[in-house]
Amino acid sequence: SLETKLPSEIMVEAARAALPPEILKLLVDARSLRNTVGASGSGVSVIGNRRGRPLAPRRGKPQSHQKLDLIATLRAAAPWQKLRRKFAQTDAQHDRLFIESSDFHVKRNKVHSDRVLVFAVDASGSAAVARLAEAKGAVEQLLARAYSRRDHVALLSFRGAQAELLLPPTRSLVLAKNRLRSLPGGGGTPLADGLKTALETALRARSKGMTPTIAILTDGKGNVALDGSGNRALAEQQTHTLARAIRATGIATLIIDVARRPHAQLTHLTQLMGARYVALSQANAKHLSAVLGATLEG
Repeated sequence: SLETKLPSEIMVEAARAALPPEILKLLVDARSLRNTVGASGSGVSVIGNRRGRPLAPRRGKPQSHQKLDLIATLRAAAPWQKLRRKFAQTDAQHDRLFIESSDFHVKRNKVHSDRVLVFAVDASGSAAVARLAEAKGAVEQLLARAYSRRDHVALLSFRGAQAELLLPPTRSLVLAKNRLRSLPGGGGTPLADGLKTALETALRARSKGMTPTIAILTDGKGNVALDGSGNRALAEQQTHTLARAIRATGIATLIIDVARRPHAQLTHLTQLMGARYVALSQANAKHLSAVLGATLEG
């Protein structure tokens, strides 16, 4: 099981925030991915989970994730053989090829990064049964949109004392709908654990080369801390900490307010997270789809 105790203050980006150890590790891993040179050869980070068509080879030494393009390397070395043999200090200069590191070329492929939508659904008592039904309907609409774009989806819920990952990233619309429809409601609102689980899921997807987006359906009335206690003050502090952590990753996030009337608590959380906001009570299917599309496109 995951460790839920928060360590003392740890620097995350420019903000000091106490984060669970596994979240900190995922954040560090996510940062390291940004420094990995991908197949583009342009010097910018290109991370993906699928290789596409071959591209022109690029001059350079192969790194751990790259392969030497032997043909391109030999072609680069060929014009220099006569000159290199002339200056070679060996008796077998006519029986060998003279290859230097400047001749090396690496293979490249176009990189594809599949998108994954991480849905975090508030199934607590505060969301109310009627609102949960509406939230499920909204997620079904968004699932259909994701399916049409061949995106992956992941589904988690939070209620009672903790969050639960109901479905890891998948392209199965039927499986996602079945898990969603069987989702029970009631109990406390472990919003902090919901954010934590959503962040973990998104960062793991990113570490595999996917591009995650988080969609959180909640009324924002968190009242359960990460340790499962009903300490509201601690729960709010942890929720704000995790909201800042999500913002620090740069992962696109959408908050869908399932409350009858929007309130300042969730508005503040949205700002901390740097997320887009839409009130379910004021949104139809077309509006929800448009907002999700805008979030996906950044």
